Amino acid sequence: MREIIIDEEFKSLLPALDNDTYVWLEENIIEYGCRDPLVLWEGILIDGHNRYEICMEHGIPFNTISMEFDSRDKVLIWIITTQISRRNLTPFQLSFYRGLHYNADKRTYGNIDRLTQPLQSDKSASNGQSFPSGQNDHFHESTANRLADLYNISNRTVRRDAQLAEAVEAIGNTSPAAKRDILAGKARISKKKLYELSAGPEEYIIDVAERIENGTYEKNMPVLVEPQPLVKDLKKITSNFYRELRELSERGNTNAFKSTFKLYIETLEEMYSYL
Repeated sequence: MREIIIDEEFKSLLPALDNDTYVWLEENIIEYGCRDPLVLWEGILIDGHNRYEICMEHGIPFNTISMEFDSRDKVLIWIITTQISRRNLTPFQLSFYRGLHYNADKRTYGNIDRLTQPLQSDKSASNGQSFPSGQNDHFHESTANRLADLYNISNRTVRRDAQLAEAVEAIGNTSPAAKRDILAGKARISKKKLYELSAGPEEYIIDVAERIENGTYEKNMPVLVEPQPLVKDLKKITSNFYRELRELSERGNTNAFKSTFKLYIETLEEMYSYL
């Protein structure tokens, strides 16, 4: 059997299974075997990391299939869209994946694209998830607009997600453990702070990553005794969301309106938590 390569960047994209889910998967594979093939690209595992780990531990045979992509970023996009279509993700994880998709898509195609590749090469991987039609058509619009249509959100949300993903990836470059804690919801860091980090100096990112890893980040977070510091930010955030929601309402995009309205509520809840 050809050696399977584990790529740490690809592996880090996958949300960790909780203990109960992992145990259920392990017991299922032990009893019935590994029924779904592992997916490879040039010998690198891109789908099936948990199944691979279980099979190797218990000596259970498995099958593989290979997929062809002409760049690493296109593999990244495939992994992202596959995870979004098959998993129940938290709102934060969903924002992270959409941001990764945006950044990888821009590196691959540029801001004005001639052709968008199929997002799902394997229909079975979508688990019944259907993406909006037109994803294989020729486009002459921005990456943010295309992904906004794909995910039924606004283009502003796509760009905010890209900032969030950049910050989480930068933290992960310093501390993979801190990145895992953020994506698992174990580290209490706000989206606003991540937006700031995406444009901040490297030393700031390193400091936050180290404090998240050693568990001192939350302890050192400032506590707002008075609400005045939030008023200015609240006025700006409310104004931006109101303008965005009004535009979506005028366009009649109900799904994007709901997603943006939900993000607004989550943002207000984050701000409330600091009081």
